[in-house]
Amino acid sequence: MAQVPQTFFDALAVRTWCGLALGALGRAREEIDAINVYPVADGDTGTNLYLTLESAATAVEAVFAGYETGRAEPSLGDAVRAMAHGALIGARGNSGTILAQLLRGMAQVLAGAPGGGTPRVDGAGLGLALRRAADSARDAVAHPVEGTVLTVASAAADAAQGTGDDCGTVARAAYEGARAALAATPGQLAVLERAGVVDAGGRGLVAVLGALVEALTGEAPATDTVSGAGPHAQGAAVRGVDPHARVTGPDPGLCAEGAGTDGPAFEVIYLLEAGDEAVTRLRARLDALGDSLVVVGGDGLWNVHVHVDDAGAAVEAGVEAGRPYRIRITHFGAGDVHTGGERPPRERAQRAVVAVVPGEGLAGLYAEAGATTVLARPGEPPASGELVQAVRRAHAREVVLLPNDAELRHTAAAAAEQARTEGIRVALIPTRSAVQGIAALAVHEPERRFDEDVVQMTSAAGATRYAEVVVAERQSWTTAGICQAGDVLGLIDGDVAVIGADVTAIAETVLDRMLQAGGELVTLVVGDEAPETVADHLRARVREAYLAVDTMLYRGGRQGALLLIGVE
Repeated sequence: MAQVPQTFFDALAVRTWCGLALGALGRAREEIDAINVYPVADGDTGTNLYLTLESAATAVEAVFAGYETGRAEPSLGDAVRAMAHGALIGARGNSGTILAQLLRGMAQVLAGAPGGGTPRVDGAGLGLALRRAADSARDAVAHPVEGTVLTVASAAADAAQGTGDDCGTVARAAYEGARAALAATPGQLAVLERAGVVDAGGRGLVAVLGALVEALTGEAPATDTVSGAGPHAQGAAVRGVDPHARVTGPDPGLCAEGAGTDGPAFEVIYLLEAGDEAVTRLRARLDALGDSLVVVGGDGLWNVHVHVDDAGAAVEAGVEAGRPYRIRITHFGAGDVHTGGERPPRERAQRAVVAVVPGEGLAGLYAEAGATTVLARPGEPPASGELVQAVRRAHAREVVLLPNDAELRHTAAAAAEQARTEGIRVALIPTRSAVQGIAALAVHEPERRFDEDVVQMTSAAGATRYAEVVVAERQSWTTAGICQAGDVLGLIDGDVAVIGADVTAIAETVLDRMLQAGGELVTLVVGDEAPETVADHLRARVREAYLAVDTMLYRGGRQGALLLIGVE
């Protein structure tokens, strides 16, 4: 059904735009995924843009739902702030991160439009918002490159200036300017020219701007396809390149220095609570560590994206700057390259491991072992959709899924089933702790037949007893008696085995009980809140009392539990 034309931009227009843009990206997602070749080919730009916009649209709907029946709709400021915040916290990949900053830039103008709380703005105000969006997105990228979504955004803003007071006219001018810039991107980046495609992120932005035109005029743009974006995509088949062939690699970054060389091994993304000065220092440190650096946000909340070889160092930099959370680390795998050179993009990997981990330290450990990780914060378990997306990011024909938490069994099973419908062979190993996942990952051999690999990993996980030492949050009944808030609890295989007041004493008791049944290897994962001396004490205890047992120690970061223990 056609939309009612709107001369002004108000909260209802924001809501309509988000819904239409989500639909447009949903229809174009596979096409956009297929043309992602710069600077590393991945095939998930369209998916990342869609998930980012989905988060923005959900936030806007929540604002409208918060108003009671019969009351006035939210203000323009309410709607655009929700849109920008939703995009920021839900941004996926480099492309989604930049889209979030574009929306934030618009919100900065629209929420503070002249008139002291005016519920709507005209075309001139919308033009200013598009200008701020393009400029702020460019400022957020460490090393901007022309021929990317930044170029398309700037062209849209340029075209929108001075086109009148009618919002529909301004939006259409921005859309046409963006389409023209998109068609020219292959002439600005050699890798796009060789592949016969336009920039994937820019293509997504054109779809979003097309939805803006429809929201404000009631008419969808007549042309909104990849092939219609310019002669370069149309000529791809002539040069022997299929513009709709699926290509692989991480989501497009915007770095110049990486083009033509082997790229970093990991993509690291996290939300960060930090002040402006700390983020300025963080930018400098991450820029020295890797490339494709994009830091967006403000007012104490930021979304950080970078490609690095040392994932742990990137996370540690965030810890020093403030409080990072929702950390996602993706291992690109051998053969991923920055496609500014002559090497072709890698094929889909044969096999990958996807694991849920409870802390930043283990996220780095798992990623260094080649796993794609999903960080589970206390009280923030990942949803099945997040696990499905991690399986997609792993970009493999076969995936071993390690939930590492008994509570995630059904969530992981649902994610595995969804991934199977997409043609991915998924084996779910029901690991109930991260230490069981470590044991499984230690025997993982991608060269083995899939079934044999899964059997060996399952056997190693099952042979590992697990325990944790935590602090009770409230009074409750347990299998070891009544505990009070603040008591230290020692859990073995999921059940409370001992209650006390001293962390080291409880940990030693738990370890002794586990080793009474035998064992060859003890794995200790120490959280940030554990006493500094507990690890040394437990290692000394193992050396003195269990001579044939080895000990491995890892730092788990802010993992919820004070200590995780595994005995194999």
